[in-house]
Amino acid sequence: MAKIKYILLIAIPFLLFFLIASTGCAWAVGPSAAHDLPDLIRVVAPLDFCGEPVPLQTPEVRERLERELLISLGNRPQVILWIKRASRYLPHIEKALKENGMPDDLKHVAIAESALRVHARSVAGATGLWQFMEGTGLRYQLKVNSERDERLSFFAATASALNYFKELYALFGSWTLAAAAYNMGESGLKAEMLVQKVDNYYRLYLPLETQRYLFRILSVKLILSNPARYGFHLKAEDLYAHEPFDPVEITCPQDTPIQLIAEAAKTDFKAIKDLNPDIRGYYLSAGTHRLLLPAGSADGFQARFTTLSNQWLADRQTHVYTVRKGDNLSSLAERFGVPLQALLIWNRISAKEPVKPGDRLVIFPNRMP
Repeated sequence: MAKIKYILLIAIPFLLFFLIASTGCAWAVGPSAAHDLPDLIRVVAPLDFCGEPVPLQTPEVRERLERELLISLGNRPQVILWIKRASRYLPHIEKALKENGMPDDLKHVAIAESALRVHARSVAGATGLWQFMEGTGLRYQLKVNSERDERLSFFAATASALNYFKELYALFGSWTLAAAAYNMGESGLKAEMLVQKVDNYYRLYLPLETQRYLFRILSVKLILSNPARYGFHLKAEDLYAHEPFDPVEITCPQDTPIQLIAEAAKTDFKAIKDLNPDIRGYYLSAGTHRLLLPAGSADGFQARFTTLSNQWLADRQTHVYTVRKGDNLSSLAERFGVPLQALLIWNRISAKEPVKPGDRLVIFPNRMP
């Protein structure tokens, strides 16, 4: 029986593909009923990246570009999400590029890197919309610690990515090589150029990921520059908007629950975390922080925050429990009728940390809404 199930598991996808393809379903065999794939991937020169010509007359270059176009078009749901998310993020990136005197094409790097997913994380640990490794993020003034990870902040990470690209362009004198270095690191690219005695991206033998990298960016550029050509017909109301926000500066006299900030902003915990994905955990540490609040929340926020903060401190003092002999976290959670995870969050401890007599724990009553 197990063997039969295995054979069916392998065979069914192929049968389904054959049946769908034989019916001529447009979504199965190509992006549009009006075009076939060979037509769609036929790119007519000139094509450039940041004003630097792509040598389409070289057969190997054309093949690499067509391969990435086919791969991109083969995942139509992903491309639809590119287009929908682009309206949320690209206007700010375009504005920042223009203000810095940098080529508009660099905006497509963010899509190739993360599909415009702020929480994207690679197997290697690259994080955020611009996929910064921790070391590179720190080098470009992004905070990465137990409390904040600004690689997840769209605005901070975008500013750092542009600064990184400026330095790479100054180093290599080419935006194409700068993009390759962004992918594989400047030291690695410099080494390959030195050893191979070649300073042209299209003629360099590089790690396979980097050999594909620029062509992935070009496929994004081609599709987003003319979505209708590739069978994507989205209306303005289909696109995702960037949520409006109010920037505020807040000073926390002590570690402060994010839920308290949400209450002061007259919103929910989720709204604060969504607008500030770089905040780790459930608390802001003592000190001054810059936050984004939902639009309209800044009015009267500071006064509400001060009042709520004082109330929370007073309430907290009345819900301190001193651990006794025989107590453990699970038994205390059960005795007070609260989830163990809530107990851990209130006290910022791990379930693996044993409690001992004399320890003081904050245990709020079960106040479900």
